[in-house]
Amino acid sequence: MLADVLDFTGRPLRKHLGRHLRGLAIAAALAVGALLQTGGTARADIGAWIVIDAETGAVLDQKDALRQWYPASVTKLMTAYLAFKAVREGRATLESAVAISTNAHAQPPSKMGFKPGTQLTLDSALKMLIVKSANDIAVAIGESIAGSEPAFIDMMNAEARRLGMSATTFTNPHGLPDNRQVSSARDLAVLGRAVWREFPQYQGYFSLPAIRVGKQTLRSANREYLARVRGANGMKTGYICNSGLNVVATASRGGRTVLVVILGASSGVERAAKARVLVDAAFSQRPGRSLDSMTGIAGGPPADGYCKRNPRPTAEELLAAYGTGGLRGSRTLSYAQAGPASDGVRQSIVAQAPQQVVSADDDAPAGDDGKTDWGKVMDQIIGPRARADQALQVGLGVPKGGAAPAEAKVAALTTVPMPREKPATGAVAATPALLPTAAAAAPAPQGEAKPGAIFRGEPLLILPRPSPNPRP
Repeated sequence: MLADVLDFTGRPLRKHLGRHLRGLAIAAALAVGALLQTGGTARADIGAWIVIDAETGAVLDQKDALRQWYPASVTKLMTAYLAFKAVREGRATLESAVAISTNAHAQPPSKMGFKPGTQLTLDSALKMLIVKSANDIAVAIGESIAGSEPAFIDMMNAEARRLGMSATTFTNPHGLPDNRQVSSARDLAVLGRAVWREFPQYQGYFSLPAIRVGKQTLRSANREYLARVRGANGMKTGYICNSGLNVVATASRGGRTVLVVILGASSGVERAAKARVLVDAAFSQRPGRSLDSMTGIAGGPPADGYCKRNPRPTAEELLAAYGTGGLRGSRTLSYAQAGPASDGVRQSIVAQAPQQVVSADDDAPAGDDGKTDWGKVMDQIIGPRARADQALQVGLGVPKGGAAPAEAKVAALTTVPMPREKPATGAVAATPALLPTAAAAAPAPQGEAKPGAIFRGEPLLILPRPSPNPRP
């Protein structure tokens, strides 16, 4: 009977059906093999994303933007935002002292690892926070601004409510694993847009590909996006296993800036490639609804072990998904300026020397088998590199005697008394406040000032710290 059935060309259909069935069998075998390699679970797609016009807040594209997700180190955008607010309100300057407490020193990596008592300026701390994604620096900034880590977390949540981040709860200032700390692509777009628009003078912090501290060169996990995507000029990445790889990223072309949030990528290369695709499309898309009109929660965060269910794609898979069929454009792409930078960011960029290079472990491991030329793969799926990584020298210590930043000499590393316990578990010992150093040198009204005495000398209520995450 099958031989009597003809296809639209008039030929017997048996041959074509046989070929089709063989193709289905091969595809099924490949799918089964993939399932076996991933423990019986199909590889997950990128979890959620949103693309907006950074100036108007118009939504250009989105997928599951209201679904809750673990923000990981993208959390540090809020830490930086509150530091910028402290400077704007006159409660600090970029030369204010930030001190490493025993609590800050105890944070897990990624971290700078400075000993308790180490002092550095807020400007240096912000560079380490954003480029290295240093968890100890995030806690030190928070303690210096608010007096304790729990008080700073309260500030973070209050600011999230003020901004309208309706799906967001913060339990720490760095994004280390805690299943109570959640946000959404939409909320992180609200936060990224607030940072970008309210503090244009600090946009340069987010475009740094690397910093040099002593003999170590620390590179941003966002460096490939910054170097390869036309117009790329910020912002911050994040990674924990339960979230996959996240990013808030910006790009400017033709007088417009778009901001993209990606949550749940499976590798740093995929994250940058997806950002490039979304950015390229955004500049030709018609605006949709307003970001402010998207509120609420639509779906819970991924189950634990997300990264284990979402293995890194091969070079072939990436080329199939994001390849452009050839090298895109010129190797001399023009980059939009991020806007005026702080005095620290305006320092001359020092070319990266062949010293010890340490990548920020805010990114998943590369897992390269030594055979794939990943540079050429990234040329095809992200774009050719238009600039080399250059490292900005960042020092320790604070200016002597509160002299003006332009005249001050950086003091040698100073050790100051620090608490033996976390501030939430006992009385807060005397530590430097996040104040201009001249003000910090003045005697406090009642003995030495607590960290956070920047709040007009008023004593701070130390609130109970949230219980640790019960999951290992």
